[in-house]
Amino acid sequence: MSGRTPGGPAAEPSDLAEDERRTARRRMLGRAGLFLLGAAGVGAAAGVLWEAVVVLPVYTVGPGGGASTSERGLTEYIGGDAWFSLIGLVVGLGIGLAAWRLFRPIGWPVVPLAVAATMMAALMCWLVGWKLGPGPFAPRLAEATPGTTVEIELTVRAQAALLVWPFGAVLVLLLGSSLGRDDEEPKPIFPHRGRRDAGSS
Repeated sequence: MSGRTPGGPAAEPSDLAEDERRTARRRMLGRAGLFLLGAAGVGAAAGVLWEAVVVLPVYTVGPGGGASTSERGLTEYIGGDAWFSLIGLVVGLGIGLAAWRLFRPIGWPVVPLAVAATMMAALMCWLVGWKLGPGPFAPRLAEATPGTTVEIELTVRAQAALLVWPFGAVLVLLLGSSLGRDDEEPKPIFPHRGRRDAGSS
């Protein structure tokens, strides 16, 4: 079957190959877009979980308008960052595994794609958790009456907590690329020959 179009000249093989490459690129970009949207959805779900598990310390408003907290409240101050990092590590590992399985054929671009996906998930987790949380601390403290307790706001206070998310994804990609079989290596002609020889000896 020739590459001649009705009423037109025959299509060159190079043109057909270029069209196939463009179609493949469009499909891959579409899959990457859906992957990023899925990562954002996972991050939003993680934000709901983050807000549910974190125990926020409270400040008690004194008669003079000042506020104080207990020693336990001070230790719980970093609880938001600790839970954010733990959730981010698990989500990052999952996103990294999904990126490796879905986009391994594209080569090195899978790394920035996985990093972008995990950072988007981390930002969505922070945004959803902050929206579900009690909100900014200073305005609520200013409106509180003496004797009432005010929770601190749910937010990320250590920037290192954000880096845990892409770290988990990159860790999976490094392990997959170093321990997995290289697709460019030729497959053995007799993959079970050595096993048979060992069984016969």
